[in-house]
Amino acid sequence: MKHLRSIDELGRDGLVRLLDLTNHMVEVNRRPVPKVPALRGRTVVSLFFEDSTRTRLSFETAAKRLSADTMTFSVSTSSVNKGESLRDTVETITDMGVDAFVVRHKSTGIPWQISNWTNASVVNAGDGWHQHPTQALVDCFTVREALGKERFDGLTITIVGDIKHSRVARSNVTAFNMLGAKVVLVAPPTLLPPDVSHWPVEVSYKLDDVLESTDILYMLRLQSERMSQGHVPNLREYAESYGLDAARVAKLPPHAVIMHPGPMNRGVEMLIDPSSLPNSLIHRQVANGVSVRMAVLFDLLAGESSAANLAQVAS
Repeated sequence: MKHLRSIDELGRDGLVRLLDLTNHMVEVNRRPVPKVPALRGRTVVSLFFEDSTRTRLSFETAAKRLSADTMTFSVSTSSVNKGESLRDTVETITDMGVDAFVVRHKSTGIPWQISNWTNASVVNAGDGWHQHPTQALVDCFTVREALGKERFDGLTITIVGDIKHSRVARSNVTAFNMLGAKVVLVAPPTLLPPDVSHWPVEVSYKLDDVLESTDILYMLRLQSERMSQGHVPNLREYAESYGLDAARVAKLPPHAVIMHPGPMNRGVEMLIDPSSLPNSLIHRQVANGVSVRMAVLFDLLAGESSAANLAQVAS
């Protein structure tokens, strides 16, 4: 695999391969010293044009635990503020000698453009409303780990909230379907994409109607920074219709689990403290983010020596 820019590009076989590889990285992270020399001599640069906590830090931690060198690009102190183009930025960093770019950008398609300007690998850490493939990998691995299922046949995964502006939802719909799950989207019509009728999903406008048949309840953040006025009447009404409170938790089957990619809007989509819920996987999603991104970087950068390096990782 040269790049990871979308779940479709990865395919089902690639998805399963990375999930299996993540198991090795989880074992590494349980060691007293969670570090292996698998990517010694490689350099990974974080190229983030949007704010991020979980994704950026988990990628940087993943690279360091594989013994790669890391570079962090800061837009606020870069020549972008002097008018430097994205292409010039990428080519300048490439000339310094890097092996992978981890890219987040507000515009759809930027990771594909960057892969035309560099011979380094490109990982999409989020492009506009389009894709967030490593978050989908994190979520699939977390479900797999929590439920002990390699395939998701028979599971109903309900994704609730701002589907329209969510790259996480788009990547997860594809990934969950690849593993055999039934996916239900729940949102007001104004927060659904115009082409959702072509997606392999069912759609409901009422959260209460689907809770009893849900195995995994996946809550999304209301992305007010990406929307104009008029998508929801007000936050209070949205929370009343689509927020998760104690009454709605009680309607879920006893085995159902709750997920959220973060950051969450407490008091909007989350009206109850998820830490108080024994069936919440939210903290496990964060913890698994490092292991999943270790697997991605290893798969991209280990090269011809990957078999030997994997044996080293597993030993």
